Amino acid sequence: MKTFAKLAVSLAALALVPVPAFAQQAASPVTLSGDVKAVKVVTDADGSERTELVAPGTIVPGDRLVFGTDYANNGSEAVSNFNVTNPLPAAVRLAPDADPMLTVSVDGGKSWGKLPELQVTAPDGTMRPATHDDVTHVRWVLESIAPGEKGRLTYPAIIR
Repeated sequence: MKTFAKLAVSLAALALVPVPAFAQQAASPVTLSGDVKAVKVVTDADGSERTELVAPGTIVPGDRLVFGTDYANNGSEAVSNFNVTNPLPAAVRLAPDADPMLTVSVDGGKSWGKLPELQVTAPDGTMRPATHDDVTHVRWVLESIAPGEKGRLTYPAIIR
């Protein structure tokens, strides 16, 4: 029971932390705003199911979340090669159905690549292919953001 309470508290704390934690330029005209939603399957009266993204409440291991970051260029000029980096909270792992083209880190943001290209050191000192469980950060490089342009970046996660 303590584990579930701890997860609920951890998720509540996640909702208070601005997502993403890192952006490329402090003086940039690009604004970022993050949120976390729980994935909920709802069964309608006719028996059909649909998926909704809702404010997270009590969560348990295996529950799905979607972390999102809205961005907007509020400036008068295009912004090029803008990096948005989101650290994955320790209480979650990247979902196996995440976009395979995501750029990720498995070493705390020191190095980057596509997940199938990355390796981690196993407890016995050997190298093994990195898995979704190993991902510590997700990063997007926005090639160009036009003045007034807005968008949303997301990644799915699962509670550990």
